[in-house]
Amino acid sequence: MVLGRLRLAHFTWAGLGLAMTGLGSVAAHAQTIHGTWENPTGDVRVVTHPCGEELCGKVSWASDLAKRDASAGGTPNLIGTSLLRNYRLTKPGHWRGNVFVPDLGDTYYSTIKQLDADRIKISGCILGGLLCKSQIWRKI
Repeated sequence: MVLGRLRLAHFTWAGLGLAMTGLGSVAAHAQTIHGTWENPTGDVRVVTHPCGEELCGKVSWASDLAKRDASAGGTPNLIGTSLLRNYRLTKPGHWRGNVFVPDLGDTYYSTIKQLDADRIKISGCILGGLLCKSQIWRKI
């Protein structure tokens, strides 16, 4: 399943609240958070970019297996799909927003924490925060 790659190595997403901040805060982190990020298995790459006051990310590359898995889950065109949506900076280096999981065909709440200029930790929870998983993506 693509979720094995997109869900960040067998990762299911959901349930974190949103917080709001302004564009100035996003701009302060633009040089390090914006760019191309690869999941730990190397099957998916996402380009993060500003979307007004928010942070967004679209699939720029995916392995053939990831594409097949996404298609089987109802996302026939994985390349160009917006996976990271409506992320708002909550404090320096921390974002909350929504993640689209192509092989589930659904969108969930998630968080991104910038560990350093080359690593981000993407986390999500299901069951109201009872089951959480995280993965570290690397900038390429």
